[in-house]
Amino acid sequence: MQDLKIALIGATGKAGTYILKALLAQQFRVKALIRNPEKLQIHHPSLEIVIGDVKDVETVHALIQGCDIMVSALGMGQPTSEKTIFTQSTANILKAMKAFDLKRYIVITGINVDSTADEKDVKTQFATQWMYDNYPVSTADRQKEYDLLTESDLDWTLIRLPLIMQTDEETPAGTSLINCDGDQINASNLARFIIEQFGEKAFVQQAPFIWNS
Repeated sequence: MQDLKIALIGATGKAGTYILKALLAQQFRVKALIRNPEKLQIHHPSLEIVIGDVKDVETVHALIQGCDIMVSALGMGQPTSEKTIFTQSTANILKAMKAFDLKRYIVITGINVDSTADEKDVKTQFATQWMYDNYPVSTADRQKEYDLLTESDLDWTLIRLPLIMQTDEETPAGTSLINCDGDQINASNLARFIIEQFGEKAFVQQAPFIWNS
């Protein structure tokens, strides 16, 4: 599996930094889209950089060409991206993946996204509503991103996350397709889970929650 080449978006973000580190540690080749190269702290012979913006169609095509799996850890970023960045990026990614006949797409999002299988408890419902009350446009855009994925024929997995803890500590993690039973997820646990999905089919075209258990 280490022969795989992974296209990565969001490699300098809260989660993406740990995902990139884990991929390189496990000897995957990585092609990362970087908007601000001065933020990149990792340099490695197996790391190839594409400088540009995920909103640019040609840039996304350049990123995906020659890769086997697409991973997105895209967040709002610094400086903050447009509030509709998630649907814009997803539309470009879907087009590029179709052009190169690439099927596997793993992407992270928040617990505020709803799926048809959900049985969210009061706490998760409250967290979802809080996001809509405070960040209505970007939160609605995250939901539309899920809708775009469900309408596609890709082998996608949308990983729904509580608060990301930026730590290398790895602990057991819980997963569910209906509710988030924890308040936090270690970035290193998330990175491990993403890499596990490269060879797993259990969460294909599903939106699992994951948390520190």
